[in-house]
Amino acid sequence: MHTDRDTLFRHLWDNYCEVTPSAQDIHRLLDDTQGGDIVNDHIALRTFNLEKVNLDKLAAHFLALGYHEGGDYHFDAKKLYAKHYQHPDPTAPKVFISELLVDQCSGSLQSIVESLVSQMDPTAVTRDDFLYSGRHWDVDHATYQTLLEESEYAAWVAAWGYRANHFTVSINHLSRFKTVAEINQALKDNGYRVNSSGGEVKGSPEELLEQSSTMADRADVRFKDQTVAIPSCFYEFARRYAKPDGELYSGFVAASADKIFESTDSRT
Repeated sequence: MHTDRDTLFRHLWDNYCEVTPSAQDIHRLLDDTQGGDIVNDHIALRTFNLEKVNLDKLAAHFLALGYHEGGDYHFDAKKLYAKHYQHPDPTAPKVFISELLVDQCSGSLQSIVESLVSQMDPTAVTRDDFLYSGRHWDVDHATYQTLLEESEYAAWVAAWGYRANHFTVSINHLSRFKTVAEINQALKDNGYRVNSSGGEVKGSPEELLEQSSTMADRADVRFKDQTVAIPSCFYEFARRYAKPDGELYSGFVAASADKIFESTDSRT
């Protein structure tokens, strides 16, 4: 596992940009005139709750770097469970890891996912590069489509494997943009689609967190039998508000995250 946090996140970012070409352009769009750095609020990772690759296996990479658990979240309709992790260093990006509760899905989906994961080297999950290593199994396009009918989330993981599902711009650290609505308007003015599920701005000052996201880019996936362009990854934007003690809220709002998941939905 990585021993340097910056190295891990640099690799995650480079891997994310390979299938999310809009990310660099959005960086330039949001950057201030002085060329200040864009601060990453958090990343998100997806997996299945099977023993070989469950949430805890992914979290171990961050726990080894000094992260600790910050909260957990349930998404009953999507059959997902998630936890977020944060670091004592407030400048470190937070990490949101979710897993599909495969045992709550249909027998057909369970069989497919178990077959895919069975192709993995059992030691792969402990390797330095696992979190940005992509897919560890062969899958054909028809199987992807079968998964998509039941769970967009399952289909996404089956096609893309292990990589950051999104990065997140911290609006609190921008100089030219102060609100989520301003970000959304700038994105739309420049031809980007904003996720409108549940409203373009998700959350509220009262919930101490407001978020929005682009709809995912599309990128080619080499399936076992053909290459097809499907939704890849997206960019999120978050504005955090201060708690009564004056510190910025560091958690997530489940109702908002539920809609953010839909940024990779090919049917939207």
